[in-house]
Amino acid sequence: MRSWLCCAALLAASSTQALAQTGSGAEPSGDADRRAAATEAAMTNAERVAMLNGILAMPLGDTKIPEGAPLGAGYIPGVPRLAVPALTETDASLGVSYLGGLRGDGATALPSGMAMGSTWSPELMRAGGALIASEAHAKGFNVLLAGGINLVRDPRGGRVFEYLGEDPLHSGLLGGAAVAGIQSRNVISTIKHFALNPTEIGRQFHNGILEEGALRMSDLLAFEIAIEQGQPGSVMCAYNKVNGAQACGNDRLLNGILKKDWGYKGWVMSDWGSVRATDFALAGLDQQSGSQLDAAVHFGAPLLDAANSDRKYRTRVADMSRRILRSIYAVGVDRNPPQKAAIDVAAGATVAQDIAEKGIVLLQNRDGILPLAASAKKILVVGGYADAGVLSGAGSSQTQGQGGPAVSLPTMKDGLFTALMAQNYHRSSPLDAIRARAPQADVSFRDGRYPAEAALAAKHADLVIVFGTQWLTEGLDAPDLSLPQGQDEVIAAVAKANPKTVVVLETGGPVAMPWQRDVAAIVEAWYPGARGGEAIAAVLFGDVNPSGRLPVTFPASVAQLPRPDLPGAETVEPSFAGHGKPGQTLDIDYNVEGADVGYRWFARKAEKPLYPFGFGLSYTSFDRSGLSVAGGAAPAATFTLRNSGARDGADIGQVYLVETPRGKTRRLVAFARADLKPGEARTVEVPIDPRLLADWTPKGWNIAPGTYRFALGASAEDLLEEVGVQIAGKTWNYTR
Repeated sequence: MRSWLCCAALLAASSTQALAQTGSGAEPSGDADRRAAATEAAMTNAERVAMLNGILAMPLGDTKIPEGAPLGAGYIPGVPRLAVPALTETDASLGVSYLGGLRGDGATALPSGMAMGSTWSPELMRAGGALIASEAHAKGFNVLLAGGINLVRDPRGGRVFEYLGEDPLHSGLLGGAAVAGIQSRNVISTIKHFALNPTEIGRQFHNGILEEGALRMSDLLAFEIAIEQGQPGSVMCAYNKVNGAQACGNDRLLNGILKKDWGYKGWVMSDWGSVRATDFALAGLDQQSGSQLDAAVHFGAPLLDAANSDRKYRTRVADMSRRILRSIYAVGVDRNPPQKAAIDVAAGATVAQDIAEKGIVLLQNRDGILPLAASAKKILVVGGYADAGVLSGAGSSQTQGQGGPAVSLPTMKDGLFTALMAQNYHRSSPLDAIRARAPQADVSFRDGRYPAEAALAAKHADLVIVFGTQWLTEGLDAPDLSLPQGQDEVIAAVAKANPKTVVVLETGGPVAMPWQRDVAAIVEAWYPGARGGEAIAAVLFGDVNPSGRLPVTFPASVAQLPRPDLPGAETVEPSFAGHGKPGQTLDIDYNVEGADVGYRWFARKAEKPLYPFGFGLSYTSFDRSGLSVAGGAAPAATFTLRNSGARDGADIGQVYLVETPRGKTRRLVAFARADLKPGEARTVEVPIDPRLLADWTPKGWNIAPGTYRFALGASAEDLLEEVGVQIAGKTWNYTR
């Protein structure tokens, strides 16, 4: 246990209601420990090792998929004589993965991680997690490869769209709530990718370099908070190296930090194709996933031979299998097995649209052009396949509804990952939704292939809505922050022809906006999911008041980033697998920014971004006041939010640490979302995790004694008057 630290974590959990709450049949921690120990003691070494490796459960070469096992990411046999169920796994960051339609079914596609992060709502994250788990359960799965919370260190990263943001408190609380929602339906959730996995280039061999103190205060802190909040049954290690050692064979990360310091009781599974040797088991890896993608089944016969002949391996194999059993019992997988059934499409669509609406961020609204007036007679919609659907990110998280995508553009000629790497659009047309919302208007469409054609049509419209898209995918990073295929030129041409231009962005992460000053409004819709078209129309016409706030900083240009040149772009050939050439390596030095990720980097460098972390506009106005901070053993922030406008809206109060006895800083330490009617005020109290006031030192977490200053604001840049409080010094570490 962790005395002071533990108390703070519990306070934070009660504030956000993000503590793991398991479903019926789940067992208290102590009971799960005892059952796991008893079952493991009754197993043979062969039975233990059989649980420690699994196949990619897809038609691949001569792979034999067990009868009745659903096609998905993985299958691990159980132990029938001891009533241990098989593990059936699916990718599920944003919904049950579509697998190119191999199963012949669809699932609810939730909005992207960036959209979810923009809600700043643990409650919505929990609801989304519960929905995905319910649909997975109905398709025969009991393990979700979900819980992606790597911090966004580079906005060009190919999986940025899957992650939640750039701040460890924000990502940790939201990610933990999603995991708790999943496991409330008796489905095990992973949390991934552990650790320092912010970029896809050369992902199997690039080496993330970051000194441990900075790592503990940034990326690892997000994982630590999320694990405390959600209690995930499994942690998935990453492809890349961390400080010279493969993440899945990294003794310091897995044995030292995760299991010893944090006391993690679940199991560590590998990412698919990331195991290099049997001795990864001694470094803390508990299970080899997708073994066909590795050079050998390292956790098969070689591990069994080692367990039968070497005491240290025998002890380790017992621990590995016991950890898996514990999670099965703790989450209630054995007592509530998956039951194949039809999913509730309407219920899923409702949750997806609610998240999309609350995650859309209004970035610009010159002269109050939004919400759109019902009197508009001629509306032109341009680009983005808006006549067909809304964009989704690609890779293992690709989710589609029944019938598959509305549009699918292949990006690879052939191979195993062709379907996963397609540029797909969900069947939710913004154009149809706009026409339904404005039946009296003449709503026309141009595909945006030719700037001149779009500009000519724009001259004859009352207003123009241009859709800009940026496709991101697992396996590949974006070379820059532009909108590809000439879309920036289209937007510029349309805005020149008609100043009443509204830009709706469907992007995986931040993008540059060279046309920003020429357009009237900018709406960041991210990848908005199964009902994205309807959500976008609801915000444009004011049926929904936008309340999303940016979970990442939008840089004005790549020159502001810690690494303006994309690491490895000149030497590493783009590849989904990312193995590279024999012996190839790529060092990426994250010590440049250290723990100062995102908005903290911009504050340190005194750089002005295009849009700051936490930013977002509304159709109403808010007053924020009354910040007070209590020190002591359980620090907390209290503040008041008031709707000073004329319509219902939601605000997100954000409290930042701006100065410590060590000097100026910028760190989010508390936040709260409040839905308010006109004139309504709400005072909230939010615990402050002591780790957010501390620095990591060789002796552990250290809070220097002295004056700490805080500010309440609407973003990381828009801060009110500072409040100072005296805080006693303290140093603490983990105890077993």
